Amino acid sequence: MQVSNKILQSIGIPFTALLSVIFGLLLVSFPIGIYVVFETDIGDDINFEYPLTHLELFAGTEFYQSSLDVSIGDAFVVLWTFYLILFVIAILGPRYDFLKTLSPIISLGKYDTRVNYMIGITKWFSILILISTLINFVQEGIGLDIVPPLAENDLIQFFYVTLAPIVEEFGFRLFLVGIPLFVMYSARPSLKYFVKCLWSPTNLDITDAKKAFLLIIFVGVLFGFAHIAFGDSWSTGKFAQAAASGIILGWVYLRYGFIASIMIHWAANYFVFSYANFISQLNEISIEDSFSHSLMSTLEILLLVAGVFSIAVLCVNKFYSKREFKLEV
Repeated sequence: MQVSNKILQSIGIPFTALLSVIFGLLLVSFPIGIYVVFETDIGDDINFEYPLTHLELFAGTEFYQSSLDVSIGDAFVVLWTFYLILFVIAILGPRYDFLKTLSPIISLGKYDTRVNYMIGITKWFSILILISTLINFVQEGIGLDIVPPLAENDLIQFFYVTLAPIVEEFGFRLFLVGIPLFVMYSARPSLKYFVKCLWSPTNLDITDAKKAFLLIIFVGVLFGFAHIAFGDSWSTGKFAQAAASGIILGWVYLRYGFIASIMIHWAANYFVFSYANFISQLNEISIEDSFSHSLMSTLEILLLVAGVFSIAVLCVNKFYSKREFKLEV
């Protein structure tokens, strides 16, 4: 136990510093996104007053190009408010606030991501970015590139990217993972308990974890397939990266709850594109070129290093917990 604590203490300060910096960057992405949407020419010929009903999202429905007085700016405000509420909840709960949870990591080398959502979000977000980057690196080595779908407009693309975590997490995590888990492991037909278990599957008595893991893997593969299956989707190179992300998000949902999975998805989408669009508008370059900018490279390196530290902490904890169990037996 003492050896484990010493190792964790030695990496506790840099690990905590990395998580704190990522937390700060996530927080700053809110005003950056507001600035990009309302104070720049990101949409070229359109702006935040563009009617929401004119988006291709509503094509084929009675809402398409209707007289409903709702702009894309209004929709952004609703989305920001929703994510900001979840962000504050993640800082404060479920048991301790973010700053209070950091203290034992630094001083004692101990941590439990389940006592604060934001710790789990920042840690697993960095791991997701690390895994995604490794997959992309391997695929590029064999000539399999990841090509994104063509965007109608940078403003509209930013809106879709911001909306996607809500749609996809409700669909793939709540409905395809949460409901089946409840059916498999719950013996209480209570609506209140049902909602509680959808919010956090840890409320279920999951005795046979293999079934839960198989479900998460299946839905993760389905998540990857959904990214390449439609007409204007990503190239086939996106499948492995999206499937791996889906499996990680499924595991996070199972262990930490819906708020963690949706905020990690939000970070992977909105957070990344808010900075990319900010750089694009500030330097008057394309959104594609902004991803090669030095600031974006710095952000990527920061997340990759944090991902390595996060995996190292996971491995150390796992190794010594197993060793202590053997000694007790």
